[in-house]
Amino acid sequence: MSEDSILHFNPWVDFNDSPPAENPFGCDPDSDQIAIFLDTVFSWCEGLIPLRGFVDKGQGRDGKPHNIWIAADGTAREKLATFAAWANREGAAVYVIPGTVAEQGQARAADVLQMQALVVDLDAGDIPAKLDYIVSHLGTPTLIVESGGRTPEGAAKLHVWWKLTEPADGEDLATLCRLRGDIAVKVGGDTHFRSAHQPIRVAGTVYHKHGHQRLVQIRDHNPVEVDLADFAELVADMPPLPGVGMASTPLSVAKPGVDAVLTTPVREGAVDDWSRFQGASAAIGHYIRLVHDGRIDPTEGWEAICGYNAAMLRPEWPIDRLQAEAERLWALHVKRNGPPLIRAARINTPSSPLPTFSLGELLDDRSPMPDDIIAPRVLTPGGLLVLGGAPKVGKSDFLISWLVHMAAGVPFLGFTPPRPLRVFYLQAEIQYHYLRERMQQISLSAGVIAAARDTFIATPKLKLLLDADGVTRIAEAIRAAFPDAPPDVIVIDPIRNLFDGGSDGGGENDNTAMMFFLKDRVEVLREAINPDAGVILAHHTRKAAKHQVKDDPFLALSGASALRGFYTSGLLMHRPDEDSTQRRLEIELRNGPALPGKLIDKVKGEWVELNPRNERLVRKEVGAKFDAERLRKHDVILGMLLDEAAGERLYTAMQFAETFENRGGLGSKHTIRERLSVLATKGFVKFLRDPSGFGFPVTRSRFGYLCVEGMQFGSPIEEVDPATGEVTTEVRPVLPSHFKCPQSGLSLQVENPAVWVYQDGSEGDLTHMSEA
Repeated sequence: MSEDSILHFNPWVDFNDSPPAENPFGCDPDSDQIAIFLDTVFSWCEGLIPLRGFVDKGQGRDGKPHNIWIAADGTAREKLATFAAWANREGAAVYVIPGTVAEQGQARAADVLQMQALVVDLDAGDIPAKLDYIVSHLGTPTLIVESGGRTPEGAAKLHVWWKLTEPADGEDLATLCRLRGDIAVKVGGDTHFRSAHQPIRVAGTVYHKHGHQRLVQIRDHNPVEVDLADFAELVADMPPLPGVGMASTPLSVAKPGVDAVLTTPVREGAVDDWSRFQGASAAIGHYIRLVHDGRIDPTEGWEAICGYNAAMLRPEWPIDRLQAEAERLWALHVKRNGPPLIRAARINTPSSPLPTFSLGELLDDRSPMPDDIIAPRVLTPGGLLVLGGAPKVGKSDFLISWLVHMAAGVPFLGFTPPRPLRVFYLQAEIQYHYLRERMQQISLSAGVIAAARDTFIATPKLKLLLDADGVTRIAEAIRAAFPDAPPDVIVIDPIRNLFDGGSDGGGENDNTAMMFFLKDRVEVLREAINPDAGVILAHHTRKAAKHQVKDDPFLALSGASALRGFYTSGLLMHRPDEDSTQRRLEIELRNGPALPGKLIDKVKGEWVELNPRNERLVRKEVGAKFDAERLRKHDVILGMLLDEAAGERLYTAMQFAETFENRGGLGSKHTIRERLSVLATKGFVKFLRDPSGFGFPVTRSRFGYLCVEGMQFGSPIEEVDPATGEVTTEVRPVLPSHFKCPQSGLSLQVENPAVWVYQDGSEGDLTHMSEA
C-alpha cells in the first residue's frame, strides 16, 4: 500500500504529517505494544487491516468516525503508530477488525478473508475469576490486554487473545468466530464477537472515555500459538462457569429474529444482545421490505420506523441519522430486488354524512333486535368485552372453557350462543405444549369436543406487538384459519403482552395510549376481518383492597380508565376468600340490563355455577373454623369405631358417647351423641341389631350397635387347609342391618348389607376417613 493511499481526515491536523505532540497527562501510544499486538493478530495474514478512529464518549467533544485501511505487511507498525498518535490528539479511540479484507471500503463480516487470533472480551462481573476459569480450561493465552474500561467494582476490563499457528479462512474462519461466541457464552463475556466484523481496541493506543486517559496496555505476553482444531476441542469440553455462563448455542441462532428485534428495547454501548445499529438496521430493513412488496405505503413504513426508533432505541437515534440509514438500505434493497410495488398512500376522500335519527324514527322502528353473539347481551355484534382477573385466578382456564362451549353452540354458566360460533383465540402467554396440555385437561363432553373441533382456533404464545405490522400478520392468520367465513369472536389474551401505545410509547396507564390501542389496533383488526365480530380482551387487575373490589369491582382493572369507558361489557373474576377455591364473576353491561354476579368454581375439571344462597354473608372465617371442627370430629369418630371393632369392641350410641367423653377432643357425651345422630342421618353411620354372631347381646336400643363402612371385627384369622397346606386369611366384616331414615328418623331395615349406600348429597359432603 502506497503512502498516497492513506486517507487524510483533517487538512489542519493531519496524522501523517503533523509532529506528535506530547500529551500533558503523560499518556501516549506505545509503539512497542502496538508491534506486539500486530504480530499476534496479523503476522500471518495477507490483505488490508480495517482501522477505525472515533471520539470516545464523555469528553464534551464531537467528531466524525475516520476509517483507514493499511496493508498487513512490514509497514503496518509505523502507519498504525502514526494513526494512534493522531487519534490521541483528537481524543479518539482506535479500533480494528481483527482480520484482513481484500479492498479499501470493505468492513462487513462477509468481507473478512483471514483471521489468525481468537479473542474473548471480559467486560462485566468478576473478571479475575473469569480469567482464571478460562486459563484453567483453555490454557495460557498469548496476550492479556487491559482495554482501559473499568467495571463498577473497579476491576480492569480485559481482552484475552490466543494466536493461531496459521491464519483461518473459509470454513475455519466460521469456526473461529463460533468459538469466540461459545467462550463468551460459557463465561459471561461479550457475545458480539460471534460476528467476524466486530471491532476491538488496539493494544498500545489510548482510552479516553469520560475524560479518563488510560493506555490500552498489554498485561501479559506469552509466546503461545494454538492449533484451531485442538483449541475447538478444549472449548467444547469447557463447562459453563457456574452461576454465570450457559451452554453454547448454535451459530444459527446468534442473529435475532424480526419479532425479537421489534419487541426488545436496546440500549447504547452494546450492553444488550445486539447493538442499536443492529436493531435499527433490522427494523428498518423489515419495514422497507413491506413497502417494497406493496403491503404498506411509504408513509406507513416511515411512521413504523419512527415508532420503532422512539419505542425501542435507548436513547433514540436522531431523525437525520434514521433517515439516512433508511435511504441507504432502501437504495440497496431496490438494487438487489428490482423496482418496488408501491402502494398508494391513503387519500382523504370526502366522508359520508353522519347518521342521525329523530325521536319519532327511533320510537317507530319496531324491527327485531339483532341476535346476541353471546346472550344475554354479554357480547353483542361489534361489541367489546373485557374479562379481568388477577394473575393465577384461573382467568385463561375459564376463558378457554367458555370459548370452546361457544364454539360448540352449547350454553355455559348461563351464557348462551345462538349457534356454534367461529372463535379465533389469539393468546400470548402459554407456549404450544402447555396449551395443548391445558386443553386436554379441561373436562369437556364428547359432544362439545366434536362440535368445536374445527370452529375453535387458538395460537400458541406469540412474540409480537399488535402494531401496524402485527395487525397485518394477525389478519392474514385469521383469514387463513377461516377461509370460508370470518370468525364471530376474536379473543386477545392478554392485552399486556401485545399492547402497542403508538409512537409516543405510552403504556397501559396512559389514557391516550390505551385509546390508540383500542381504536387504531383492536378496532382496525376487527374492521379488517369482520365489522360485526365480537372482541374479547383478557386483562389483568391491579392490587386492590377487598372492600374496594366489593364496592366497585371494575375499578380493579389494571391500566387507564379509558378502557372501562370504551368496552360494552365487563366481566371480572376474583376470589372473595383467598383460602377458598370459589370465584365470583362480576358482570357489567352497557347494552342491556344489569346481570347479577355468579359464584363459580371448578369441580372435577369442569366449571360450575354454585348456588349463592349457600354462600355465607357474615362471619365467614368463624363459620369456616366451625366447619373444620365438624370435619375433624367426623374423622375421629369414624376412626375410633373402626379401631374399636378391630379390638373386638362394639358400642351403642349412648355407650360410645359415655365411653369416649372428652377423649380425642370430642367434647361431652351430649356433643358426641349429636354428631353421631348427624352422621347416621347422612348415612356414614348405620346399625347392627343382632350382634350375637360376635358374642354381644341383643340391645334394647331403638337402633342397635354402631356400624361404619369397612368395619371388621377382630384381627384377620389364618386357616390352613390340611389337605393342601394352603394358608387363607379370613376377615369378619361387621355389616349393618338397619339405618336411620333421613326423612322420618325411624330405624329401617337395610336391603343389602354388603352394599353401603349414602344419602343423596352426603357422599361428596364429608370426604375424609369415610373413604378409607
